[in-house]
Amino acid sequence: MVTLLIADDHPLYRDALKGALNMTSHELNILESADLNQTVAALESNEVDLLLLDLHMPGSSDLFGFLHIQKTFSDLPIAVVSGTEDAALISKIVGLGAMGFIPKTASAHQINDAVTNMLDGDVWVPEKVRQQIQDVDETFSELAENVASLTPSQYKVLCYMRDGLLNKQIGYNLDIAEATVKAHVTAIFRKLGINNRTQAVLIASELQLEPPAKEEV
Repeated sequence: MVTLLIADDHPLYRDALKGALNMTSHELNILESADLNQTVAALESNEVDLLLLDLHMPGSSDLFGFLHIQKTFSDLPIAVVSGTEDAALISKIVGLGAMGFIPKTASAHQINDAVTNMLDGDVWVPEKVRQQIQDVDETFSELAENVASLTPSQYKVLCYMRDGLLNKQIGYNLDIAEATVKAHVTAIFRKLGINNRTQAVLIASELQLEPPAKEEV
């Protein structure tokens, strides 16, 4: 029995993905989660053979969810599922250790092929971008490792810093004291090996992080 976890906040897409996965020759146990917290909880309580992770869901945005889960569950095979089919982003994901990338436009046959290959230990990306995949450099890998060490709360603060918000504004958006924001900023600087907001903004932009929606707070 192969256990898969589908982490996506859209029930209709989870259902579509489950339907496509029924084509595989493997006997499957399919779990579901709708946000980062649910995903982490499911991984803590189940032996998962492959995580199908949406890059954009509550509690995560772009690469953070992937990096956070990868650091927390270092032996877990992860396939990123996204509506963004950017070759540079796919290169980063694969370069950082993902088993593959499945676009949300993929057909049932492609999804089945992708999952089968990844369960067999092979990396899978869409054929149309395979020739565009590039290696990630050591500097980017180090940045990703540092960002992965952030807590979800620190990540949210980093995103708001990138958006140009002051500590008081960040505290209002996250419903926390300004002193707590300052503590998060200090921890962010220490973990990222930087000493000012400009450097934090550059790192956030390099990793294609986005400010979380307010309802995620």
